[in-house]
Amino acid sequence: MSAQIHPTAIVDPSAQIGAGTVIGPYCIIGPDVVLGENCWLQHHVTICGPSRIGNNNRFYAYGSIGQQTQDLKYAGEPTGLEIGDNNTFREFVSVHRSTFPGEPTRVGSHGNFLAYVHIAHDCVVGDHCIFSNNATLAGHVHVEHHVIIGGLTPVHQFCRIGCYAMIGGCTRLAQDAPPYMIAEGSPAEIRALNSIGLDRNGFSKEAMRELKDAFKILFRSKLNFKEAIEEVRKKFPASPEICHLVEFIESTQRGVTR
Repeated sequence: MSAQIHPTAIVDPSAQIGAGTVIGPYCIIGPDVVLGENCWLQHHVTICGPSRIGNNNRFYAYGSIGQQTQDLKYAGEPTGLEIGDNNTFREFVSVHRSTFPGEPTRVGSHGNFLAYVHIAHDCVVGDHCIFSNNATLAGHVHVEHHVIIGGLTPVHQFCRIGCYAMIGGCTRLAQDAPPYMIAEGSPAEIRALNSIGLDRNGFSKEAMRELKDAFKILFRSKLNFKEAIEEVRKKFPASPEICHLVEFIESTQRGVTR
């Protein structure tokens, strides 16, 4: 089935539109845009290029996708944006291209980005993420898979959020949020293990028990991080979840939320 393009939409002749895609009233698709199959653009959606967008993505009204970076270092280079499959971008979501060529802003697959979410230049967002209304990422933020970010939450430049983490609403995140944990507050603090999220995603009881013990050692004991990491490694040498948690903490550049 060919694409359906509303007569009021403006689509650059160089744009590649996949079969079954529906482009609604007053949408604008710029040059060097690749839009996959069975996508749906409601109305007044703007997509700028260079952007590569996969299949089955839904864009609601007034979304702004692939606009140029707001980084003042940008000098007009042909930078990019890549988006996977099966995402939902609700009203007024904005996603910007990268600042430098060769390393595009990336958004994975199966994400749900609610109204007024902003994903800035050079961010990397994994699969199965949910960003609530007005969750905003500054530049160069890395978000791993299965992350939930609450509404009205700003994330500082160059921060990382680990997999299966949950960031509470109205949280001010200025340091890395480790995987599997719940962070909340202004400034953010680690409140608990994300037990409900891990259970819903099929983590074993043993893995959750180990992570809960690691949480107590890392975030509730009087040990400093170096001492706590040594204790966790000694206690759980074979756990892949613990290994990822420890490696995430040890590789921090901005410091880790405690």
